[in-house]
Amino acid sequence: MAQNKDLDYYMNLNWTLIEGQDLDFDGNPYYYIEIKEIPSFTFCAKTLARARENYKRQLKLSLMVMLECGEYIPEPGEG
Repeated sequence: MAQNKDLDYYMNLNWTLIEGQDLDFDGNPYYYIEIKEIPSFTFCAKTLARARENYKRQLKLSLMVMLECGEYIPEPGEG
């Protein structure tokens, strides 16, 4: 049976998260989460805990746009 690759499918994949810290233009630290499989995705927050709590909302919006545009969405483990 073929898998229906809809928004729920993609939201439940085990994405490869890249977490890091950097400084903003004023020299204040912020934390970011990138997704290895989606190079255009980055979510930033003032704390790592906040970034971990909230990145999925941004991911959902990004995936919705990608699906609407018919963009190819690479999955974890490809390549």
